[in-house]
Amino acid sequence: MNHTSQVRVRIAPSPTGFFHVGSARTALYNWLFARHHRGTFILRVEDTDVERSSPDMIEVILDGLRWLGLDWDEGPYFQSQRLSLYRGVAEKLLKSNLAYYCYCNPEDLEREKQAAYKQKKDWQYDRRCLNLSTAEREAKEKAHTPKAVRFLIPDHTVSYADLVHGTIEREAQNIEDFVILRANLMPTYNLACVVDDHEMGISHVIRAVDHITNTPKQILLYEALGLAKPEFAHLPLILGSDKKKLSKRHGAVSLITYRERGFMPETVVNFLALLGWSPGDDREIMNISEIIDRFSLDRINAANAVFDVTKLEWMNGQYIYALTDEQLFEKIKPQIIAAGLMSEDETVERRDWILRICHLMKPRLKVMSDIVENGSFFFTEDFVYDEEALQKHFHETAIALVRDFIQVLEKTESFSATEIEQTLRAFVSAKGIKARALIHPLRVFVTGKQGGPGLFETFEVIGKDKCIDRLKRIVQEYEVRNE
Repeated sequence: MNHTSQVRVRIAPSPTGFFHVGSARTALYNWLFARHHRGTFILRVEDTDVERSSPDMIEVILDGLRWLGLDWDEGPYFQSQRLSLYRGVAEKLLKSNLAYYCYCNPEDLEREKQAAYKQKKDWQYDRRCLNLSTAEREAKEKAHTPKAVRFLIPDHTVSYADLVHGTIEREAQNIEDFVILRANLMPTYNLACVVDDHEMGISHVIRAVDHITNTPKQILLYEALGLAKPEFAHLPLILGSDKKKLSKRHGAVSLITYRERGFMPETVVNFLALLGWSPGDDREIMNISEIIDRFSLDRINAANAVFDVTKLEWMNGQYIYALTDEQLFEKIKPQIIAAGLMSEDETVERRDWILRICHLMKPRLKVMSDIVENGSFFFTEDFVYDEEALQKHFHETAIALVRDFIQVLEKTESFSATEIEQTLRAFVSAKGIKARALIHPLRVFVTGKQGGPGLFETFEVIGKDKCIDRLKRIVQEYEVRNE
């Protein structure tokens, strides 16, 4: 393929683990850059680590990209299907004396390196195999000693303009002759990356800052092969709330976990877009068209970004609140079914009733799974009471009030929110007490929680019989305990 002035970018995940939120952000930034410039977004799977790569993980990555709405224009290309290409380039470098065979045992070299580090000494490969005599080399060939291919680092400074971090320079003397082809004929990351990026006409390499140390090596390979290099942009690290690199100790880092909890893909895209990039104003809620329109690499901050789960939950709550009740119904239905609160058929039969729950709960949902966590009392008698809240009202004064109020509730006719409120206010007025003295125990006894949507609307949706039964059950339990 030939390089063109058109923007061509790629996401190149390795299927050796879950789809990390950092990988998702990298994919998003590449996709946004391509869409902003009406360019091409390419998916390439770097699966040359045969032992660790998994077909299941490939599907997890593809599924994650689809869920986020990051459609790719080309691919997926698999490096495992392009091995002859990398080997051919390594052979070309060998013939040009720009690379050489290394017969060293990798385990021996690793031991040397660790020993040096323990003594607080720097270590890099000393070119011992470059300097082998003809006789020594022939002896190793005759003994069939496994051999890798090392790139011969030229003696000059590497300099390039990073689109995020500015000018970056590195002295060649600080770069060791790195392996480009292992003894098993599998390419290393740097060789495969350069070959593929050239062959696929990649114009901009947008990737995590973890790779910034690889860039000088790759630039040297481009120069040795006589190839034009792409532009480079290295994205800032994503840190946890403790300002350390995001990891499992900060909670979920796998994209699929957020999907399962009920985060909306629109939220995750919006949130990830702002992890290192700024639209130029204080806006935080932006739809995908607005993000595409404003996205540019020059607004990416070189400083590390902080992954704030609380902010993500807030943002998701904003997206949920903007949904219609019908849209919310479709999104919470899988959560209700998965939790065993209702069957698929029951959600269809009782759709209108669930829509009323959607309307009540919508302002209080941060994620879709909250409908189960905070609203299971609508669907089942098998919900968990907040024990502290229950004990707070589990005394004679509250129980006596509730006991008397049950008799009044039983006489209500429509059991509408309006009627329930009027009945309660008349009751407390006659008793000469404040409404909250009854409202608080009623809420806890019927829902198991201290807080929630409007009590009267909640009672109406739960229904007269269930509300009265739950109140009677608590009263009876109190009476049994205090006989």
